[in-house]
Amino acid sequence: MISSLAGDIIGSRFEFDNGAPLTALFSKKSTYTDDSILSIATADHILSGEPYSKLYLEYAQAFPNRGWGGSFAQWVKGGGGSPYNSYGNGSAMRVGPVGWSFNTYEEVMEEAKRSAECTHNHPEGIKGAQAVAVAIWMARNKKTKEEIKEILSRAPFEYDLSIKMDDFPKKFDVTCQGTIPRCIAILMETDDFVSAMVAGIKLGGDIDTNCCIVGSICDVIYGLPQKEIIECVYKRIPYQLADTTTEFVKRYIDPKFVAPVPKNIQDAVQGLFL
Repeated sequence: MISSLAGDIIGSRFEFDNGAPLTALFSKKSTYTDDSILSIATADHILSGEPYSKLYLEYAQAFPNRGWGGSFAQWVKGGGGSPYNSYGNGSAMRVGPVGWSFNTYEEVMEEAKRSAECTHNHPEGIKGAQAVAVAIWMARNKKTKEEIKEILSRAPFEYDLSIKMDDFPKKFDVTCQGTIPRCIAILMETDDFVSAMVAGIKLGGDIDTNCCIVGSICDVIYGLPQKEIIECVYKRIPYQLADTTTEFVKRYIDPKFVAPVPKNIQDAVQGLFL
C-alpha cells in the first residue's frame, strides 16, 4: 500500500517529462496524483463498506486537478453513474488494497472485478485489476516472482510476459494490456523497491502509474519501504488520505505500524539520492 503511493509520488514528476534527470527519488516537485487518491479510496471501501462508485466519485471531487484521465474526468463531471467500457490502466493502479484484504483466489478475483467494473467494465479493464490483485495475493502467500509471472501468463490472464524491459518501446501506453506486461518486467528484472522505481522511470511512458502498480506488489515481496521513503509519502499527502492509509496498513499489513508526523519531516532525505 505505502510503496504504491510512493511509486505514484516518485513517478509524478517524470510522467510528462520522461527525460528529466534522475538525481533523487523525491524532489520538491514530487506529488500525489489520481493513482494515490483512488488507491486510498479502494482502501476506504474495504474499511467502511461504502460502494466503490460512491467513494471514487467523492474522492475525485475532493481532490480535483490531480491528473485524472479524460474519460474518468467526464464520469466525475456527470456525477458518476454508468461505467464507460474502459480498458485503461486506472483499474489496475487503484486495486492494490484488494490483494491485501481477501484470502482466497476466488475472493480476490471477484472483489477486483467489483472495484473495476463501476468505471472500467471492459474485459481488459477488469482483467488488469484482477492481475494486479492476484499478484499481491500470491506474494502474500509466499509465491515467488517466477510463480506470479507464470500465473499471469496463463488463462484467464494470458499476458505475454516474455518481453524484457529493454525491448519495450518508450511510449505512453495507458491501457491495461500494455501496462501489466511492463510492470511485471520491471518486477522480474529488479531486486528491491528502489531499483524497481529507477527501472520504472528509465522505462518511460506512464511512469507514475507504472511505478504505483509495481510498488503495490513490492510492498508484499520486500516489505514496507524504508523509514525515509514512508516519511516522504506522508509529507506529501493530505491528512485525510494519510489517516485512511494508516488505518488500512495497521489493520491489514502491520498492526505495529506507526505513521510519521509530517510536520517533523525534512525536505532533504538522506540515502535516497542516486
